[in-house]
Amino acid sequence: MQMKKDKIIYWTATGIVSAVMVFSIINFNIKNPVGPEVYRIEGPFHHLGLPDYMRIELTIAKALGVLALLIPGIPVKIKEFAYFGFAITLISASVAHFSSGDGIMFIIDPLIFLCVLTVSYWYFGRIRRQVHYR
Repeated sequence: MQMKKDKIIYWTATGIVSAVMVFSIINFNIKNPVGPEVYRIEGPFHHLGLPDYMRIELTIAKALGVLALLIPGIPVKIKEFAYFGFAITLISASVAHFSSGDGIMFIIDPLIFLCVLTVSYWYFGRIRRQVHYR
């Protein structure tokens, strides 16, 4: 019974993190009509002082990370790299928003998802230990 609860928590947290990453991938690359002109989210990238190639790198890294977390059978080390990469991305996003003078919600938002990522990672390890000791 405990393992079933752990899996539900793990997959819920992992699903939330994956959805957030996919949403950001889409926002980084899809043209959004706003007012008279059409633009990508690259405007905020420049606002944060980041070069445009960073958008492309983050898109690729996030897509690979989401696949690593969601596909069963991926080696544990690769999943751990994905968790680590997402953690650095979320912390960096918070620092970048703080450094740019953005509002508190822009600063806290990535940290909230960092907490969800931590829950996912915690339960990932917990489920692995439960399976290992059976």
